Amino acid sequence: MKKPFNLLTILAFFAILGCDTRTYDDISEKVTLPATVTYTNDIKPLIATNCTVCHSPGGASGFFPLTDYTLVKNAIDNILDRVQRPNGDPQKMPQGGSLSQSSIDLLKKWKNDGLKE
Repeated sequence: MKKPFNLLTILAFFAILGCDTRTYDDISEKVTLPATVTYTNDIKPLIATNCTVCHSPGGASGFFPLTDYTLVKNAIDNILDRVQRPNGDPQKMPQGGSLSQSSIDLLKKWKNDGLKE
């Protein structure tokens, strides 16, 4: 009876030792947002990389294009809603992935900065 107890004690020790209380924000690299976020310098590359593959003419969501400043500016509330939905929500964007928190913060800051071109 002594051996199973010792084995369980050792396993419990390693299980506790393996636990980490740090969050993703604690271990991820800190990203400094620009003083002023603009569409041309900051948002356009983010949208081009993550959205326009579907949200452009001929794409799966070509009916809702995000190909220029005016279209993105007019859709910012919808974009923010969709990228912040929980994993597993069928309305979450981009489909099959997530934007980093720094990218979401960049979109929020652009909106708060007045949606500058």
